[in-house]
Amino acid sequence: MAATATRPGPLALVGSGEFLPAMEAVDADLLAGRPPRLMFLPTAAAQEGAERVDYWIELATEHCRRLGVEAVPLVVLDRAGADDPDLAGQVAGAGLVYLSGGNPGYLAETLRGSLVFDAILAAWRSGAALAGCSAGAMALTAMADDVRTGAAYPGLAVVPDLVVLPHFDRIERWRPGIVTERQSRLGAGQVLVGIDEETALVGGPGTWQVAGGKRVWLLGAGGPGDRRSFEAGAVLALPAAAAIAP
Repeated sequence: MAATATRPGPLALVGSGEFLPAMEAVDADLLAGRPPRLMFLPTAAAQEGAERVDYWIELATEHCRRLGVEAVPLVVLDRAGADDPDLAGQVAGAGLVYLSGGNPGYLAETLRGSLVFDAILAAWRSGAALAGCSAGAMALTAMADDVRTGAAYPGLAVVPDLVVLPHFDRIERWRPGIVTERQSRLGAGQVLVGIDEETALVGGPGTWQVAGGKRVWLLGAGGPGDRRSFEAGAVLALPAAAAIAP
């Protein structure tokens, strides 16, 4: 039965694993009580070419088949698409809107202030769930920098006081020093969160719960060793600087 909520739906910030079996339970929970309609945007992968976009569409469609819900690809690949009123109109009625991986800066810049993103926010504020994985998770928060190149972009700030590092259990292998760099760039009141692969932080905007197979990390301002980890089921109050203290 469709939800009648008039307040925002849940948010999910996912470290990796979108549309894979490891994250099926998380998405099923996000859709519970909402229309069985999963809308997904491969926007973050648009610069990687048509083959990669098709990969995400096929993966998400199969994921929806396993979940028993309608798969609705919203193929927004550039700013023109993001401002297409016909594409924006398709967002209404989604139970879950999902931003998958790729380039977080490109994703944020493509959607920022667009008709499609306005429609996504309207759906979320009316009770739809909203999820972002990897680049999608970064783009939903305060900072959407390209982790591999270091290019700096502001995020879409759906959760303005969080900064996310996805793939946290692997990210230092890709870019050594990224944790310290992000810690040094936090603004007043912002909290840095590391999310391991195949793990999600679900809830918002104040109370969140860890879901999935690994951990979520809260990172303080004292360097790489200033961190606390939380396993699946842990409840966190964020943003709150006190949550980082031992």
